[in-house]
Amino acid sequence: MNRREFLMTTAGMALVGVRGAVAAAARYDLVLKGGHVVDPASGLNAVRDVAIADGKIAAVAATIDAGAAQTVDAAGKYVIPGMIDIHSHAGDTKGGPALNIADGVTGYVDAGSRGADKIDDLVAEVKAGPQQGRVLINLRRTGLLPGGELQDLANADVALARAAIARHRDVIIGIKARLSKNVAGNNDVEALRRAQEIATPFGLPVMIHMGQSVSPLSQLMALLKKGDVVTHLFAPPPEAIIDDAGNILPAVVEARKRGVWFDMGHGRGGHFRWDIAEKVLVAGFLPDTLSTDWTPGGRVAQFVDFPTVMSKLMHLGMTLEQVVACATCNAAQVFPAFRDRGTLKVGATADVALLEMRNGAFEFIDNYDGKQTAKQSLFPVGTVLAGKWIPRPA
Repeated sequence: MNRREFLMTTAGMALVGVRGAVAAAARYDLVLKGGHVVDPASGLNAVRDVAIADGKIAAVAATIDAGAAQTVDAAGKYVIPGMIDIHSHAGDTKGGPALNIADGVTGYVDAGSRGADKIDDLVAEVKAGPQQGRVLINLRRTGLLPGGELQDLANADVALARAAIARHRDVIIGIKARLSKNVAGNNDVEALRRAQEIATPFGLPVMIHMGQSVSPLSQLMALLKKGDVVTHLFAPPPEAIIDDAGNILPAVVEARKRGVWFDMGHGRGGHFRWDIAEKVLVAGFLPDTLSTDWTPGGRVAQFVDFPTVMSKLMHLGMTLEQVVACATCNAAQVFPAFRDRGTLKVGATADVALLEMRNGAFEFIDNYDGKQTAKQSLFPVGTVLAGKWIPRPA
Protein backbone atom coordinates (compact mmCIF):
# COMPACT_ATOMS: atom_id res chain seq x y z
CA MET A 1 0.00 0.00 0.00
CA ASN A 2 1.53 3.31 -1.07
CA ARG A 3 1.29 6.56 0.91
CA ARG A 4 -1.67 7.87 -1.14
CA GLU A 5 -3.66 4.64 -0.63
CA PHE A 6 -2.83 4.64 3.06
CA LEU A 7 -4.03 8.20 3.55
CA MET A 8 -7.26 7.55 1.65
CA THR A 9 -7.93 4.44 3.75
CA THR A 10 -7.27 6.13 7.08
CA ALA A 11 -9.34 9.15 6.05
CA GLY A 12 -12.19 6.84 5.15
CA MET A 13 -11.92 5.10 8.51
CA ALA A 14 -11.91 8.46 10.27
CA LEU A 15 -15.03 9.53 8.37
CA VAL A 16 -16.81 6.34 9.38
CA GLY A 17 -15.77 7.00 12.95
CA VAL A 18 -17.18 10.53 12.87
CA ARG A 19 -20.44 9.33 11.37
CA GLY A 20 -20.64 6.61 14.00
CA ALA A 21 -20.01 9.13 16.76
CA VAL A 22 -22.72 11.43 15.43
CA ALA A 23 -25.15 8.52 15.20
CA ALA A 24 -24.30 7.47 18.75
CA ALA A 25 -24.66 11.02 20.01
CA ALA A 26 -28.19 11.23 18.64
CA ARG A 27 -29.38 7.72 19.38
CA TYR A 28 -32.54 9.19 20.93
CA ASP A 29 -34.58 12.22 19.99
CA LEU A 30 -35.30 13.11 23.60
CA VAL A 31 -34.30 11.93 27.04
CA LEU A 32 -36.10 12.95 30.23
CA LYS A 33 -33.40 12.70 32.89
CA GLY A 34 -33.81 11.82 36.54
CA GLY A 35 -37.56 12.24 36.98
CA HIS A 36 -39.75 10.19 39.30
CA VAL A 37 -41.64 7.96 36.89
CA VAL A 38 -45.13 6.91 37.94
CA ASP A 39 -46.57 4.48 35.40
CA PRO A 40 -49.27 2.31 36.99
CA ALA A 41 -49.77 0.35 33.76
CA SER A 42 -46.28 -1.15 34.16
CA GLY A 43 -46.19 -1.04 37.97
CA LEU A 44 -43.33 1.47 37.95
CA ASN A 45 -42.94 4.08 40.69
CA ALA A 46 -39.28 5.09 40.87
CA VAL A 47 -36.66 7.54 39.66
CA ARG A 48 -35.83 6.68 36.05
CA ASP A 49 -34.61 8.15 32.78
CA VAL A 50 -37.03 7.96 29.85
CA ALA A 51 -35.74 7.91 26.28
CA ILE A 52 -37.84 8.68 23.24
CA ALA A 53 -37.20 7.99 19.55
CA ASP A 54 -39.44 8.28 16.50
CA GLY A 55 -42.41 9.31 18.61
CA LYS A 56 -42.24 6.19 20.80
CA ILE A 57 -40.95 5.32 24.24
CA ALA A 58 -37.58 3.75 23.44
CA ALA A 59 -36.16 2.99 26.88
CA VAL A 60 -36.87 3.41 30.57
CA ALA A 61 -33.90 2.77 32.83
CA ALA A 62 -32.14 3.92 35.98
CA THR A 63 -29.53 5.64 33.83
CA ILE A 64 -29.52 6.25 30.10
CA ASP A 65 -26.10 7.49 28.99
CA ALA A 66 -26.59 7.25 25.23
CA GLY A 67 -26.76 10.58 23.48
CA ALA A 68 -29.93 12.42 22.57
CA ALA A 69 -30.78 15.32 20.31
CA GLN A 70 -32.49 16.94 23.30
CA THR A 71 -32.31 16.33 27.04
CA VAL A 72 -34.76 17.65 29.62
CA ASP A 73 -33.80 17.74 33.27
CA ALA A 74 -36.76 16.14 35.07
CA ALA A 75 -35.11 15.84 38.49
CA GLY A 76 -37.56 16.61 41.25
CA LYS A 77 -40.52 16.23 38.88
CA TYR A 78 -43.03 13.46 38.35
CA VAL A 79 -42.97 11.88 34.90
CA ILE A 80 -46.27 10.23 34.05
CA PRO A 81 -48.06 9.15 30.89
CA GLY A 82 -49.91 11.93 29.12
CA MET A 83 -53.30 12.35 30.76
CA ILE A 84 -56.55 11.37 29.04
CA ASP A 85 -59.58 13.49 29.91
CA ILE A 86 -62.63 11.38 29.07
CA HIS A 87 -65.14 14.14 29.90
CA SER A 88 -64.18 17.47 28.38
CA HIS A 89 -65.56 20.16 26.10
CA ALA A 90 -62.17 21.22 24.76
CA GLY A 91 -63.01 20.26 21.19
CA ASP A 92 -65.84 22.77 21.10
CA THR A 93 -63.64 25.59 22.42
CA LYS A 94 -61.29 27.62 20.24
CA GLY A 95 -57.80 27.03 21.57
CA GLY A 96 -59.07 24.47 24.09
CA PRO A 97 -56.94 21.52 22.95
CA ALA A 98 -53.75 23.62 23.11
CA LEU A 99 -54.59 24.78 26.65
CA ASN A 100 -55.10 21.14 27.58
CA ILE A 101 -51.67 20.22 26.23
CA ALA A 102 -50.17 22.87 28.49
CA ASP A 103 -51.87 21.08 31.41
CA GLY A 104 -50.42 17.69 30.39
CA VAL A 105 -53.57 16.38 28.67
CA THR A 106 -52.54 14.52 25.51
CA GLY A 107 -55.90 12.92 24.76
CA TYR A 108 -59.49 13.94 25.39
CA VAL A 109 -63.11 13.11 24.70
CA ASP A 110 -65.46 15.96 23.89
CA ALA A 111 -68.47 14.68 25.81
CA GLY A 112 -71.68 15.81 24.19
CA SER A 113 -71.01 19.39 23.17
CA ARG A 114 -72.97 18.93 19.97
CA GLY A 115 -75.66 16.74 18.49
CA ALA A 116 -76.35 15.50 14.98
CA ASP A 117 -77.20 18.92 13.54
CA LYS A 118 -73.75 20.41 14.20
CA ILE A 119 -71.57 17.38 14.67
CA ASP A 120 -69.73 17.77 11.35
CA ASP A 121 -68.14 21.06 12.46
CA LEU A 122 -67.09 19.61 15.81
CA VAL A 123 -65.55 16.55 14.19
CA ALA A 124 -63.54 18.80 11.87
CA GLU A 125 -62.29 20.86 14.82
CA VAL A 126 -61.28 17.76 16.76
CA LYS A 127 -59.43 16.27 13.79
CA ALA A 128 -57.51 19.52 13.32
CA GLY A 129 -56.37 19.61 16.94
CA PRO A 130 -52.81 18.88 18.03
CA GLN A 131 -53.54 15.85 20.22
CA GLN A 132 -55.80 12.83 19.91
CA GLY A 133 -59.42 13.83 20.41
CA ARG A 134 -62.65 11.90 20.12
CA VAL A 135 -66.34 12.81 20.42
CA LEU A 136 -69.46 11.65 22.22
CA ILE A 137 -72.48 12.82 20.25
CA ASN A 138 -75.21 14.50 22.27
CA LEU A 139 -78.54 12.71 22.28
CA ARG A 140 -80.31 15.93 21.35
CA ARG A 141 -79.75 16.94 17.74
CA THR A 142 -78.79 20.52 18.66
CA GLY A 143 -76.34 19.56 21.41
CA LEU A 144 -75.99 21.27 24.78
CA LEU A 145 -78.64 23.82 25.71
CA PRO A 146 -78.42 26.02 28.82
CA GLY A 147 -82.12 25.41 29.57
CA GLY A 148 -81.86 21.65 29.23
CA GLU A 149 -81.80 19.79 25.97
CA LEU A 150 -84.08 16.83 26.71
CA GLN A 151 -87.23 18.56 27.95
CA ASP A 152 -88.65 17.90 24.48
CA LEU A 153 -87.84 14.39 23.25
CA ALA A 154 -88.94 15.25 19.74
CA ASN A 155 -85.37 16.50 19.32
CA ALA A 156 -83.82 13.24 20.51
CA ASP A 157 -83.81 11.83 16.99
CA VAL A 158 -82.42 8.29 16.84
CA ALA A 159 -82.14 8.13 13.05
CA LEU A 160 -80.27 11.44 12.76
CA ALA A 161 -77.80 10.44 15.46
CA ARG A 162 -77.15 7.07 13.83
CA ALA A 163 -76.52 8.75 10.48
CA ALA A 164 -74.06 11.15 12.08
CA ILE A 165 -72.17 8.30 13.73
CA ALA A 166 -72.03 6.40 10.43
CA ARG A 167 -70.45 9.46 8.76
CA HIS A 168 -67.84 9.87 11.46
CA ARG A 169 -67.31 6.41 12.87
CA ASP A 170 -63.58 7.12 13.26
CA VAL A 171 -64.15 10.05 15.62
CA ILE A 172 -67.52 9.49 17.32
CA ILE A 173 -66.96 6.87 20.00
CA GLY A 174 -70.17 7.04 22.05
CA ILE A 175 -73.35 8.86 23.01
CA LYS A 176 -73.83 11.40 25.82
CA ALA A 177 -77.14 11.82 27.67
CA ARG A 178 -77.56 14.35 30.48
CA LEU A 179 -80.27 13.07 32.80
CA SER A 180 -80.57 15.63 35.60
CA LYS A 181 -84.00 17.13 36.27
CA ASN A 182 -83.05 20.54 34.87
CA VAL A 183 -81.96 18.89 31.62
CA ALA A 184 -84.33 15.97 31.02
CA GLY A 185 -87.21 16.60 33.41
CA ASN A 186 -89.48 13.54 33.45
CA ASN A 187 -87.88 12.20 30.26
CA ASP A 188 -84.73 10.73 31.81
CA VAL A 189 -85.61 7.03 31.42
CA GLU A 190 -86.90 7.39 27.87
CA ALA A 191 -83.89 9.51 26.97
CA LEU A 192 -81.55 6.79 28.19
CA ARG A 193 -83.47 4.16 26.25
CA ARG A 194 -83.09 6.22 23.09
CA ALA A 195 -79.39 6.67 23.73
CA GLN A 196 -79.01 2.89 23.98
CA GLU A 197 -81.06 2.49 20.81
CA ILE A 198 -78.57 4.72 19.00
CA ALA A 199 -75.53 2.97 20.49
CA THR A 200 -76.55 -0.67 19.98
CA PRO A 201 -76.01 -1.06 16.20
CA PHE A 202 -72.49 0.36 16.52
CA GLY A 203 -71.51 -1.41 19.73
CA LEU A 204 -70.80 1.96 21.36
CA PRO A 205 -71.00 3.00 25.01
CA VAL A 206 -73.35 5.57 26.50
CA MET A 207 -72.12 8.14 29.00
CA ILE A 208 -74.79 9.42 31.37
CA HIS A 209 -74.63 12.59 33.42
CA MET A 210 -76.14 11.58 36.77
CA GLY A 211 -77.35 13.35 39.90
CA GLN A 212 -80.56 15.25 40.73
CA SER A 213 -82.64 13.15 38.33
CA VAL A 214 -86.42 12.73 38.54
CA SER A 215 -86.28 8.95 38.27
CA PRO A 216 -84.51 6.86 40.92
CA LEU A 217 -80.85 6.30 40.17
CA SER A 218 -81.39 2.56 40.56
CA GLN A 219 -83.83 2.64 37.64
CA LEU A 220 -81.25 4.38 35.45
CA MET A 221 -78.45 2.02 36.53
CA ALA A 222 -80.54 -0.94 35.39
CA LEU A 223 -80.46 0.38 31.81
CA LEU A 224 -76.66 0.55 31.62
CA LYS A 225 -74.57 -2.12 29.92
CA LYS A 226 -70.94 -3.17 30.18
CA GLY A 227 -68.70 -0.37 28.93
CA ASP A 228 -71.14 2.44 29.64
CA VAL A 229 -69.90 5.38 31.72
CA VAL A 230 -71.49 7.18 34.67
CA THR A 231 -70.02 10.64 35.10
CA HIS A 232 -70.32 13.04 38.07
CA LEU A 233 -70.21 10.24 40.66
CA PHE A 234 -69.65 12.80 43.47
CA ALA A 235 -72.91 14.64 42.72
CA PRO A 236 -75.06 15.31 45.81
CA PRO A 237 -78.69 14.25 46.38
CA PRO A 238 -81.26 13.85 45.15
CA GLU A 239 -80.23 10.58 43.49
CA ALA A 240 -76.62 10.45 44.64
CA ILE A 241 -74.75 7.13 44.53
CA ILE A 242 -74.90 6.87 48.34
CA ASP A 243 -77.83 6.72 50.73
CA ASP A 244 -78.33 8.86 53.82
CA ALA A 245 -76.24 6.46 55.89
CA GLY A 246 -73.27 6.74 53.53
CA ASN A 247 -73.74 3.33 51.90
CA ILE A 248 -73.21 2.90 48.17
CA LEU A 249 -76.51 2.02 46.50
CA PRO A 250 -76.76 -1.70 45.64
CA ALA A 251 -77.70 -0.83 42.05
CA VAL A 252 -74.46 1.13 41.73
CA VAL A 253 -72.39 -1.75 43.10
CA GLU A 254 -74.10 -4.15 40.68
CA ALA A 255 -73.48 -1.80 37.75
CA ARG A 256 -69.76 -1.72 38.50
CA LYS A 257 -69.68 -5.51 38.78
CA ARG A 258 -71.10 -5.89 35.28
CA GLY A 259 -68.55 -3.51 33.79
CA VAL A 260 -70.00 0.00 34.02
CA TRP A 261 -67.32 2.67 34.53
CA PHE A 262 -67.62 5.44 37.12
CA ASP A 263 -66.01 8.78 36.32
CA MET A 264 -65.47 11.85 38.48
CA GLY A 265 -66.54 14.56 36.01
CA HIS A 266 -65.62 17.58 38.18
CA GLY A 267 -67.52 20.27 36.23
CA ARG A 268 -68.73 23.62 37.52
CA GLY A 269 -72.31 23.26 38.77
CA GLY A 270 -74.01 20.56 40.79
CA HIS A 271 -71.53 17.74 40.18
CA PHE A 272 -68.87 17.78 42.91
CA ARG A 273 -69.43 18.45 46.60
CA TRP A 274 -66.81 17.83 49.27
CA ASP A 275 -68.99 15.94 51.75
CA ILE A 276 -70.32 13.53 49.12
CA ALA A 277 -66.86 12.87 47.73
CA GLU A 278 -65.54 12.18 51.23
CA LYS A 279 -68.36 9.75 52.01
CA VAL A 280 -68.02 7.90 48.71
CA LEU A 281 -64.28 7.45 49.21
CA VAL A 282 -64.72 6.39 52.83
CA ALA A 283 -67.15 3.76 51.57
CA GLY A 284 -64.33 2.43 49.40
CA PHE A 285 -65.90 3.32 46.07
CA LEU A 286 -63.01 4.94 44.22
CA PRO A 287 -63.56 6.46 40.78
CA ASP A 288 -62.37 4.45 37.81
CA THR A 289 -61.38 7.65 36.04
CA LEU A 290 -60.91 11.32 36.76
CA SER A 291 -62.09 13.97 34.33
CA THR A 292 -62.57 17.71 34.34
CA ASP A 293 -65.77 18.37 32.34
CA TRP A 294 -63.44 21.06 31.00
CA THR A 295 -64.56 24.49 29.85
CA PRO A 296 -62.54 27.71 29.73
CA GLY A 297 -64.76 29.24 32.43
CA GLY A 298 -64.38 26.27 34.75
CA ARG A 299 -60.62 26.29 34.26
CA VAL A 300 -60.55 29.79 35.74
CA ALA A 301 -63.50 29.89 38.15
CA GLN A 302 -62.82 26.64 40.04
CA PHE A 303 -59.31 25.77 38.85
CA VAL A 304 -60.65 22.83 36.92
CA ASP A 305 -57.48 21.80 35.14
CA PHE A 306 -56.45 18.18 35.27
CA PRO A 307 -53.51 18.45 37.72
CA THR A 308 -55.73 20.37 40.16
CA VAL A 309 -58.48 17.77 39.89
CA MET A 310 -55.90 15.10 40.71
CA SER A 311 -54.69 17.20 43.65
CA LYS A 312 -58.22 17.52 45.04
CA LEU A 313 -58.60 13.74 45.12
CA MET A 314 -55.20 13.36 46.79
CA HIS A 315 -56.34 15.89 49.37
CA LEU A 316 -59.31 13.58 50.01
CA GLY A 317 -57.05 10.60 50.60
CA MET A 318 -56.29 8.96 47.28
CA THR A 319 -52.62 8.25 46.62
CA LEU A 320 -50.57 9.76 43.83
CA GLU A 321 -50.38 6.39 42.10
CA GLN A 322 -54.17 5.98 42.30
CA VAL A 323 -54.94 9.37 40.76
CA VAL A 324 -52.32 8.83 38.05
CA ALA A 325 -53.92 5.48 37.21
CA CYS A 326 -57.33 7.16 36.95
CA ALA A 327 -55.88 9.81 34.65
CA THR A 328 -53.89 7.48 32.42
CA CYS A 329 -54.15 3.70 32.12
CA ASN A 330 -57.69 3.43 33.49
CA ALA A 331 -58.90 6.16 31.14
CA ALA A 332 -57.19 4.42 28.24
CA GLN A 333 -59.27 1.31 28.89
CA VAL A 334 -62.65 3.03 28.75
CA PHE A 335 -62.62 3.82 25.04
CA PRO A 336 -60.80 1.55 22.53
CA ALA A 337 -59.49 4.60 20.64
CA PHE A 338 -57.06 5.23 23.53
CA ARG A 339 -56.00 1.65 24.26
CA ASP A 340 -52.46 2.31 22.99
CA ARG A 341 -52.03 5.29 25.32
CA GLY A 342 -51.81 5.82 29.05
CA THR A 343 -48.46 4.11 29.64
CA LEU A 344 -44.71 4.64 29.36
CA LYS A 345 -43.97 1.06 28.38
CA VAL A 346 -41.34 0.68 25.66
CA GLY A 347 -43.02 0.93 22.28
CA ALA A 348 -45.93 3.06 23.48
CA THR A 349 -46.74 6.41 21.91
CA ALA A 350 -44.50 8.98 23.58
CA ASP A 351 -47.17 11.10 25.25
CA VAL A 352 -45.80 12.25 28.60
CA ALA A 353 -46.69 14.80 31.27
CA LEU A 354 -44.19 16.37 33.67
CA LEU A 355 -45.71 17.50 36.95
CA GLU A 356 -44.28 19.24 39.97
CA MET A 357 -45.57 18.68 43.50
CA ARG A 358 -45.50 21.90 45.46
CA ASN A 359 -45.94 22.28 49.20
CA GLY A 360 -47.84 25.15 50.76
CA ALA A 361 -51.44 26.17 51.44
CA PHE A 362 -53.69 25.67 48.41
CA GLU A 363 -57.35 26.65 48.49
CA PHE A 364 -59.53 24.21 46.58
CA ILE A 365 -63.19 24.81 45.78
CA ASP A 366 -66.10 22.50 44.91
CA ASN A 367 -69.18 23.24 42.77
CA TYR A 368 -71.00 24.72 45.78
CA ASP A 369 -68.38 27.28 46.78
CA GLY A 370 -67.17 24.95 49.50
CA LYS A 371 -63.50 25.59 50.23
CA GLN A 372 -60.82 23.37 51.67
CA THR A 373 -57.11 24.02 52.11
CA ALA A 374 -54.62 21.40 50.96
CA LYS A 375 -50.95 21.15 51.86
CA GLN A 376 -49.84 19.99 48.41
CA SER A 377 -50.81 20.50 44.80
CA LEU A 378 -49.61 19.27 41.43
CA PHE A 379 -48.58 21.77 38.76
CA PRO A 380 -47.83 21.06 35.09
CA VAL A 381 -44.26 21.74 33.95
CA GLY A 382 -44.21 20.48 30.38
CA THR A 383 -45.63 17.91 28.01
CA VAL A 384 -44.28 15.48 25.47
CA LEU A 385 -46.72 14.98 22.60
CA ALA A 386 -45.89 12.20 20.14
CA GLY A 387 -42.23 12.54 21.09
CA LYS A 388 -41.99 16.34 20.91
CA TRP A 389 -41.12 18.35 24.03
CA ILE A 390 -43.52 21.24 24.71
CA PRO A 391 -42.51 23.36 27.71
CA ARG A 392 -45.37 24.99 29.57
CA PRO A 393 -45.78 28.63 28.57
CA ALA A 394 -44.69 31.13 31.21
